[in-house]
Amino acid sequence: MGGGSNNSHNIDNGKYVRYTPEQVEALERLYNDCPKPSSMRRQQLIRECPILSNIEPKQIKVWFQNRRCREKQRKEASRLQAVNRKLTAMNKLLMEENDRLQKQVSNLVYENSYFRQHPQNGNLATTDTSCESVVTSGQHHLTPQHQPRDASPAGLLSIADETLTEFISKATGTAVEWVQMPGMKPGPDSIGIVAISHGCTGIAARACGLVGLDPTRVAEILKDKPCWLRDCRSLDIVNVLSTANGGTLELIYMQMYAPTTLAPARDFWMLRYTSVMEDGSLVICERSLNNTQNGPSMPPSPHFVRAEILPSGYLIRPCEGGGSILHIVDHFDLEPWSVPEVLRSLYESSTLLAQRTTMAALRYLRQISQEISQPNVSGWGRRPAALRALSQRLSKGFNEAVNGFNDEGWSMLESDGVDDVTLLVNSSPTKMMMTSSLPFSNGFTSMPSAVLCAKASMLLQNVPPSILLRFLREHRQEWADNSIDAYSAAAIKAGPCSLPIPRPGSFGGQVILPLAHTIENEEFMEVIKLESLGHYQEDMMMPADVFLLQMCSGVDENAVESCAELIFAPIDASFSDDAPIIPSGFRIIPLDTKSEGVSPNRTLDLASALDVGSRTGGDSCGSRGNTKSVMTIAFQLAFEMHMQENVASMARQYVRSVIASVQRVALALSPSSHQLSSGLRPPPASPEAHTLARWISHSYRCYLGVELLKSNGTDLLKSLWHHPDALMCCSLKALPPVFTFANQAGLDMLETTLVALQDITLEKIFDNNGKKTLCSDFPQIMQQGFMCIDGGICMSSMGRAVTYEKAVAWKVLNDNEDPHCICVMFLHWSFI
Repeated sequence: MGGGSNNSHNIDNGKYVRYTPEQVEALERLYNDCPKPSSMRRQQLIRECPILSNIEPKQIKVWFQNRRCREKQRKEASRLQAVNRKLTAMNKLLMEENDRLQKQVSNLVYENSYFRQHPQNGNLATTDTSCESVVTSGQHHLTPQHQPRDASPAGLLSIADETLTEFISKATGTAVEWVQMPGMKPGPDSIGIVAISHGCTGIAARACGLVGLDPTRVAEILKDKPCWLRDCRSLDIVNVLSTANGGTLELIYMQMYAPTTLAPARDFWMLRYTSVMEDGSLVICERSLNNTQNGPSMPPSPHFVRAEILPSGYLIRPCEGGGSILHIVDHFDLEPWSVPEVLRSLYESSTLLAQRTTMAALRYLRQISQEISQPNVSGWGRRPAALRALSQRLSKGFNEAVNGFNDEGWSMLESDGVDDVTLLVNSSPTKMMMTSSLPFSNGFTSMPSAVLCAKASMLLQNVPPSILLRFLREHRQEWADNSIDAYSAAAIKAGPCSLPIPRPGSFGGQVILPLAHTIENEEFMEVIKLESLGHYQEDMMMPADVFLLQMCSGVDENAVESCAELIFAPIDASFSDDAPIIPSGFRIIPLDTKSEGVSPNRTLDLASALDVGSRTGGDSCGSRGNTKSVMTIAFQLAFEMHMQENVASMARQYVRSVIASVQRVALALSPSSHQLSSGLRPPPASPEAHTLARWISHSYRCYLGVELLKSNGTDLLKSLWHHPDALMCCSLKALPPVFTFANQAGLDMLETTLVALQDITLEKIFDNNGKKTLCSDFPQIMQQGFMCIDGGICMSSMGRAVTYEKAVAWKVLNDNEDPHCICVMFLHWSFI
């Protein structure tokens, strides 16, 4: 750009303006601060920068528009290049997988031809290999049964080389017959290609995928199993040896948590070999050393079952354009004989191994890669690494409670004669470091001296874990007691508090505040704010607001054999990274894989249970009739030692009430309860739902002279259920009257479910004016048969205000013309 006159001339003629480097630098500085400045900000820039004084504000506006356009194009080009790199690498993976499958097909064709030509020899081969195929029969030498292996340094190197060869043949060859994991579809945004074993010794899972980290970083993370494998309690490296090729041999003792209270934990004594292959790929392979001599050994540990790792590991190859291509093989023999028969499928399921171990590794690596590329601050000002650490603390604390190891300070209390709930106490200094002593204005300084854990396991049938867990998360009022939550919150505040006094129906509701979630939303964290706890401040010193840190996983109904967990812990409002965390919660693990997927349209409020006439005996839900799962419940409470007996009694009673609530909810959620004669049977002396719908419609027509429902016969109940106005029935036999039935709109208005409806009284939903009107006009309903109520405000079960235009209440008569209940209809209601 020349002098000012030339520049002015160019602008007046609408020609392109050539900026000097100094002008561009000044504009770039402003762009970095504000990519889209206002007109006033642009004029201010011209005044503050003399070098821009000869440029019109309009031209500066055009410059910023062009700059934003270039930035957008650059980002889009970068995104497309990244997608292209992913597609290229994924295409390479698929081609390799296709080659491996072709080799597997060739082997199977050869095997089939061999059996056809030698049927007798084929039968012998089948017998000798314990019903395994010829392809997999070669694996018998992988698990030594007779002569001990040499565990001297030279012998360990020989075992390592053999393990490496066998692992590579599983990861990229046909040593194991792999079948694709149900529900897994490869693609640029998928977790990868996941397969499970078929017909081999033990259980095995295999995965290959793309990771946006360099191979060295990937290897470093994968070797630190406790940081990503939630089931890993500890991993101790006993000895390290170097090899001539620059690799390392590690002797490792690893302990794994038991997933439920009904089974013992597992431990492993194994060899891990890390090496670099000729093509530059990193390989980490491992196997058990259960039968060795001439070297170190690991004696059996009490309360653990020694399981076996068959040749497994990780193959990490550098990817063009950055990142890594990762192959994972997990192959275990978890000794299923050591658990009750009903639980053996937990230890014989390759699908569950893939979900909890193989895919967990890929997900963790992808999460780390995303956090590095997008280092954003998440909810409540927490960085992803801090939130990830909190989720690991929640999981580890819950696993410790479920297992209750003696070396962590847990000791069992005597039973009260019924062995359904197990109580443990931990007063070790390590456990008590989770709480802190805080002085109070009244002079008290108190610190809980122990933690009590009440735990139990129960078998469930016919209810998918994801649906049950989602219900427990969204409808905490169905099972939780606010007095226990208030006591837990007071305990972590280390203030003097008394035992809670249960208050039936005192649950005031919850507000779920999202915190963070993983890439695929298979796990998310949130903060739960409990409401209406003010009256507990009279009993114990506690803040006005109670918060729970909660982690939820496994709520995807389409995930195959996925474990579902809901773990929570009371936290202080300050929510510091080192806040004391004493977790409690639920874990639900499926026990079989025969069930089919559940329709994602199925609702948690059991509305589908009233779709009578639309379900038959051949309903698709019936195919889930044989599904089983095991639920483990563990609740922890901090307390002072002199209160142990009282706290133990309270905890035992509370867990039993939670078990009863879960059983009730599970029965209602099971497909069999979709028939009204099962899970949703009305109380004794109450009519069936069809009859009740007929009585409601007939009484409305008699008293008000108009039809309430247009349908007749079998469609009457369906019309009542889907009526746009909120319809609720309350009993005349209870004082105060309690609700016995509500349609879908009524449940939505009350923010409750059919299961919890009978815990709500009529007077509870009205404010003071509504209660006065109800008391004064109730005799009119019984004498006249109906009453019109002016518009007003009522409250949902969650404490939210609801406004309605008007309401109509009428007496419902049975077939003998006797009063059965009162029906109330709220017209044109909405939340305020």
